[in-house]
Amino acid sequence: MTMGKWIGGFLGLMAAGPLGAIAGFVLGSLFDKSTEPAELEGDGTQTQQQVYEGQRNTFRFSLLVLASYIIRADGRVMHSEMNVVRSFLRNNFGEAAVSEGEQILLKLFDQQKRLGMGEFKSAVMSSCRQLRLYMPYAQRLELLHFLVIIAQADGVVSPGEVSALRECAVELGMDPSDLDSMLNLHDASSSLDAAYKVLCVEPTATDDELKAAYRKLALKNHPDRVATLGEDVRKAAEKKFQEINAAKETIWKARGIRG
Repeated sequence: MTMGKWIGGFLGLMAAGPLGAIAGFVLGSLFDKSTEPAELEGDGTQTQQQVYEGQRNTFRFSLLVLASYIIRADGRVMHSEMNVVRSFLRNNFGEAAVSEGEQILLKLFDQQKRLGMGEFKSAVMSSCRQLRLYMPYAQRLELLHFLVIIAQADGVVSPGEVSALRECAVELGMDPSDLDSMLNLHDASSSLDAAYKVLCVEPTATDDELKAAYRKLALKNHPDRVATLGEDVRKAAEKKFQEINAAKETIWKARGIRG
């Protein structure tokens, strides 16, 4: 898929509002006047497949917009963070998406420098509010999950990155506990304290409270909820689901809970 179709497919669903404005800037800076961006064909009606493809493009482009904000939150661009983005694009959208996505991300960094961090942050937060209205909760959860993975790429999540993640989570309309849960997923299989944080419960919770918390978290994060974004994104959600289950098993083993 060319970058014109990448962004053109996205604009088919999100032409208005702040995300559309950001996409328009990126598209304009990547193509000269002789290159025509992709347009929706036909009479304006869309098949179900076109809707799914638009959701997929929206997810992918939105990830890059938010990633450009998270990556620069600590004032620098780390190779490890860029490599996580490259790996995400390769694993979830194919090899061609790596160079295309990287070019888009670099243009977003350029726009950030041009506007200044304050104005760019305002555009990103407005974009999050737009996604809150358009994107289902489960897809926003997966979007936030990828942002956490990017922030954790260098092994340390700085206070600036945590603050930026919380800002995005709030404007995306996420429950604050969702972010706290994701920030502890990596350690949940080996740390009892982290496992409790993943399930968003205190160590003093009863067994019944633990089981209820797990069921709620599992239902919210079930991979089938992001199936329309494609099998590759669903597989990434499955990995997160496995980590949630690992947190559960850590607590169940410590307490001697069966089932």
